[in-house]
Amino acid sequence: MKGSTGRGRHKSYAILSKLLYLAVPIALSAMLPLRNVQAQALTNHAWSVKYAGIGIFSSPRVTDLNGDGIGDIVIGAGRKEFHACDSAVIALNGVNGEMLWCVSSVDHIYGSASLKDLNGDGIMDIVIGGRSAELMAINGRDGKIIWKFDKKSAGIDWYNFYNAQFIKDQDGDGMEDVLISNGGNVLAAPYETKNRYPGNLAVLSGKDGKLLARAPMPDGKETYMSVVAVPISGSADYKVVFGSGGETIGGHLYITTLSEIFKGDLSKAIILDSSPDKGYIGPPLLIDINHDGTHDIVANAVEGKMMAFDGKTYKPIWSIKMPGTEAYSSIAPGYFTGADDVPDFFVSYAVGQWPDLGWSRQFMVNGATGKVAYLDSLGSYQTSTPVVIDLNADGIDEAILNVNVVSYDIFDVASFHNILVVMDFKENQVVQLWDGHPGSNISSTPWIGDLDSDGQLDIIYCHGRSTKKTYSFDGLQVNRVTTGLPIKSAVRWGAYMGSSYNGVYEGNK
Repeated sequence: MKGSTGRGRHKSYAILSKLLYLAVPIALSAMLPLRNVQAQALTNHAWSVKYAGIGIFSSPRVTDLNGDGIGDIVIGAGRKEFHACDSAVIALNGVNGEMLWCVSSVDHIYGSASLKDLNGDGIMDIVIGGRSAELMAINGRDGKIIWKFDKKSAGIDWYNFYNAQFIKDQDGDGMEDVLISNGGNVLAAPYETKNRYPGNLAVLSGKDGKLLARAPMPDGKETYMSVVAVPISGSADYKVVFGSGGETIGGHLYITTLSEIFKGDLSKAIILDSSPDKGYIGPPLLIDINHDGTHDIVANAVEGKMMAFDGKTYKPIWSIKMPGTEAYSSIAPGYFTGADDVPDFFVSYAVGQWPDLGWSRQFMVNGATGKVAYLDSLGSYQTSTPVVIDLNADGIDEAILNVNVVSYDIFDVASFHNILVVMDFKENQVVQLWDGHPGSNISSTPWIGDLDSDGQLDIIYCHGRSTKKTYSFDGLQVNRVTTGLPIKSAVRWGAYMGSSYNGVYEGNK
C-alpha cells in the first residue's frame, strides 16, 4: 500500500483490541545507547507541522530542494477517493517544516516520490502518482509541473499508479525513463469478481511522460504492487519483479524483463509463486542472500507468507507462513541475529482477514535458515515498513517501527495514539523513543538519516491526527526528531523501499 504506500484501494474496518498503552521494558545497563536515544528524542523534537482536512498514506522522501545543504521533505497527501485536493504533493523545509510549495491533484496522491534531476538544474525533481491515474513530474525547485501523464494514452482505462522506478534511457533523448505499474478499480466491492480490470506495467519517457510501452498482467488480474527492477549484468536489459491479485482476488508473483514489457506481452514471465485466493501487494526486496553476486528475491504474499527465491535459478530458498495474518507491507532487511553475514528480514503483518484487520504482528526471519527468530504483536493495524540502523554500534541492527496504540475511556470509547519504537533483537526488547502523538498511522513509513550533515540521526515521520478512526482524512502531521545520536555506520534501510527508494539493497554487513 502502501505506504504506500502506496496502494490503490484501501478501506479499514479495524477491530480494536483493548490495549491501554504499549509496554516498553528498558534494560538501562544493557541498552545505554538506546536509552540515550529515548532521552534525546524526548527533548530534541525539532518541529511538527499540521495540515487540516487531508490525510496521508505516502512515505516521506528527503532531498535538498532549496540549496541550503539541508534535506527537505516531499510527501503525497489528499482527501477521500475522487475528491480533489489543492495540496496533494507537499514540500517542506527541513530546517523548520515550513511549506516550500504544494501541488494540486484531482484525487489522493498516496504514492511516495521518486527523485531525479529531470531538467538539469542540479535540484532533484519528483515523479509521484496516486488514484484516478494521477501521475506527474514536478520541478523540485519551485513546484511547477514538468509533465502530467496523458490518461488517454493507448486508448485504455488507466487506474491507480504506484511507485515509479527510473531505468536507463530507452527513447534516446538522453534522459532516464520511468518504469511503473498501474491498476486497481476502487469501485469494485471486496469479493466482486467482475469489474476487475487487468493491471499494466508501463514505460514512460522521463523527459515528457509520453507512453513508450505497455504490457498487461499475464493472468488478466489487477495489480497493486510497485515494481522493482535491477539491470542484467552485461546487458541493456533489466529484471523486473511484479505481482498480481489483491486482498480477495488470487494472483501470482512474477519476474520478467524490460524487453518483454516493450513487446507488450508478459506471457513468458516466470511465475515465482501463486495464490488462489489472495494476491501480492507489498513491494518485493532484491538482495543477495547467498553471496553469489546476484540479487535474490524476498517477497510477501497477502495470505501471510514471506518467501525467498534464488536470483539465478528462481527456485525457492525458503518460505514461512504466519497463520492468521495478511501481508500488505514491504520487508526491511538487516543483520539482526548476529550469527552470520546473511541478511535477516523484519516485517509487520495484519492480524485477521480483510476487511476485518485489527491488530499487527511483527516477526523477524533468520535469512540463513528461513526460521522465525523474533515474534511480537504491537499496536493496531498498520502497514508501514520498519526502517533499520545499528543504533548502538554493536554490529547488530535494530529496527524502528511506527506503532498505533489504542486506549479506552470509562465509556469504552477508543482513542488512538501513535509512537515510535526500537526493536532490539539482541536483548529481545522494545524501547519507546518518546511519548508520541495523538492520532494513528496506517501506512507511512518513517525516514531515517542525517538531514543536516551533522553526523547525527534524524527521523522524519508522518501520521493522521484523528484520535477516533484510522482511515481518516481529518488532518495530517509531519514530525522531525533530532536524536543527537551519532551515526557510526551507514543506515541499513532508511525509508520505504529502502534508502535509495527502489526496493534494492546493495550493501554488505
